Amino acid sequence: MNLTLSNNGSGSGKSLKSLIAATALLACAALSQTAFAQSKPTIAYIAPSLDISYWQWVAYGVKQRAQELGMNYVELTSENSPAKQMDNVHTALTRGVSAIVMGPVSSTSTPPVLRVLKEKSVPIAFAGIGPAAGQTDFTSAVTANNYETGKAQGAYVCKLAKERGGNKIAMLSLPLDRENAQKYMKGAQESFKVDGCDLVQVLQTHGLTVNEAIAQANDVLTAHPDIKAIYGMYDEAAIGAAKALQTRGLAGKVAVVTADGSPTTIRLLREGAIQGVFLQEAVGQGIDATTQVYNALNHKPTTREVALNEPLVTHDTIDRSDAQAKLKRVYPPSAGSY
Repeated sequence: MNLTLSNNGSGSGKSLKSLIAATALLACAALSQTAFAQSKPTIAYIAPSLDISYWQWVAYGVKQRAQELGMNYVELTSENSPAKQMDNVHTALTRGVSAIVMGPVSSTSTPPVLRVLKEKSVPIAFAGIGPAAGQTDFTSAVTANNYETGKAQGAYVCKLAKERGGNKIAMLSLPLDRENAQKYMKGAQESFKVDGCDLVQVLQTHGLTVNEAIAQANDVLTAHPDIKAIYGMYDEAAIGAAKALQTRGLAGKVAVVTADGSPTTIRLLREGAIQGVFLQEAVGQGIDATTQVYNALNHKPTTREVALNEPLVTHDTIDRSDAQAKLKRVYPPSAGSY
């Protein structure tokens, strides 16, 4: 834009004054918008790994709820490293975040995180995995009701094993340094003892991949050809076990039951390759954890422990309205069909 300044007459002077006034108004508006954006609280979601679909779905829940509550959203991944997790906490604080939702790398990695956030008075809610035992300096831990689910899944797996003529069960487990895995295990072992089933082998995951679960399932089937059921603590465990059984011609002859839920496990459930899924609300955990830290920021009541139920769905119940409503809090529509 070219400006021609002239002293000949008052018209040019008035135009220049109008232009300056308009420019000033635009600048003020831009500054106001920036100030408004900066005044909005910002929530950081720190995932243990965004390579895992489960943690992507938690992120979806956090982001969705943050938008509803008028909060800015930032996302960081710890790449399964406690050191990177601490770096992410410091990065979030440097960015001036108001609150944090975290899926921790492990429960044992949380004490130093909590010490730093307590010093800064920044509320944190855990999603999916809770903090180490004895920790209290956090707003909320929104997890599944892992102990009760472990008991229910253990009882159901034992029932299916006995229907197939045996009582021996193998388990594909989450890392047992996680408090959620410890609770699953405790509940399952109690049910096995009461119901008379024998847990013959437990293999912990290192990468939560389907290929790893296929290899582990093949290992337990080779070592214990008389097992009648496989207890999966996580989604990929069931997918891997189902694939191994299909390859061996054992689909349906050895039962597979898991926690979590995904488009793949729901499809395998419908096909009969998996006999049961205890639905864990990944999206719901993100939504509820965000609500908890928002309440903390606004001096509203919060709940320290939020344990969400994990209902069992089977081939016969997956299309019921209550199951479908629950499933929509497990994964987002973009992930696949229900």
